[in-house]
Amino acid sequence: MTDRTALLAAADGFVPEIKARAGEFERLRRIPADLSARLAAARLYALLVPRAYGGVEADPVTMVELIEKIAVADGSAAWTTFIAITSGLTAAYLPPHTAREVFADPHVTTGGVFAPRGRAEDLGDGTYQVSGRWQWGSGTQNAQWIMGGCLITKDGKPEMLPGMLPNTRMFFRPASEVTIHDTWHVSGLKGTGSNDIEFPPARLHRDYSVGLTTDKPIDGALYAFPPFGLLSIGIGGVSLGLARAAIDALGELAGAKTPEGHRRPLAQRAETQEKVAEAEALYASSRAWLHAVIAAAWDAAQRSGAITIEHRRDLRLATSHATRSCARAIDLMYNLGGGTSVYETSRLQRCFRDIHVATQHMLVATPTLELAGRLFLGLEAETSML
Repeated sequence: MTDRTALLAAADGFVPEIKARAGEFERLRRIPADLSARLAAARLYALLVPRAYGGVEADPVTMVELIEKIAVADGSAAWTTFIAITSGLTAAYLPPHTAREVFADPHVTTGGVFAPRGRAEDLGDGTYQVSGRWQWGSGTQNAQWIMGGCLITKDGKPEMLPGMLPNTRMFFRPASEVTIHDTWHVSGLKGTGSNDIEFPPARLHRDYSVGLTTDKPIDGALYAFPPFGLLSIGIGGVSLGLARAAIDALGELAGAKTPEGHRRPLAQRAETQEKVAEAEALYASSRAWLHAVIAAAWDAAQRSGAITIEHRRDLRLATSHATRSCARAIDLMYNLGGGTSVYETSRLQRCFRDIHVATQHMLVATPTLELAGRLFLGLEAETSML
């Protein structure tokens, strides 16, 4: 396993450049290929790829801390990094020969969308007729392999699993076979290049697909973690980094700015002091709980090779709570900044826009709270994607 200190130091090494190029990311609406290639070469995208296939196989706490560091510099760079990292997790679910093919290059970048908006008609011989179009294909312009989630059908009808759940799988295709549509014209996380991706109809073998809710991954403590739990804590890492950046930006502004109609600098006003304290508390408390929950689940995975439903529940709830808390903290800082906050030169406006796109992700949306609440109340709940 690569030393966590070395991984975090590698992330730190990119921070000055990421800060300096943040405006470029927004103008391009993507992370430039040269930076993405160097992040991959530094092994930052390989954090969740099994060592058996040349990956890093790092622990989840290290992953979240690394994403936080990059998010302090820029939200889009952190978002695409976490997508590339979590996409690498699929290597643990692929058949070994396919995993070795897809991840043969240690600097490979993968990406895609789990949501089963595509269709895969089972042809009965281990192959499927696959097609589809997906939103939120973050970072896929820089990927060599792209994935899309599909509903499995047989004779045109959805294939159902026990419990009457639809069967879904993610299919891999070389990027050269995938169409990327220029649709990412948005308010925040502009630099993520989260365009629509489309698979033209093609016959694909089952070996180039994974069922994250049905397939068994290779052995290892990391792969005892629920895949959607790992995906969600990446969003938590981005949110925490954005909140830290916003609080720091307001602190720099407050000592220098005297608001219109006031005699004292912003930092000397009681309202500023109160809201900065509240923002710090929101950030620190939600960060502490998320890290504690991740550490507890990681300990269980190392000891027993299993993650309980309680761990899964807490991972998702702590992530949703962190994202919401960070959004509140950023709102407080943005409003304190007044008119200064709205300028493109202000870090506050970018944090504000980015966090309010992050909160729209399905893994931290309101249904996550409803699901956690049902489990706390001892009610029946559908937990296959927990």
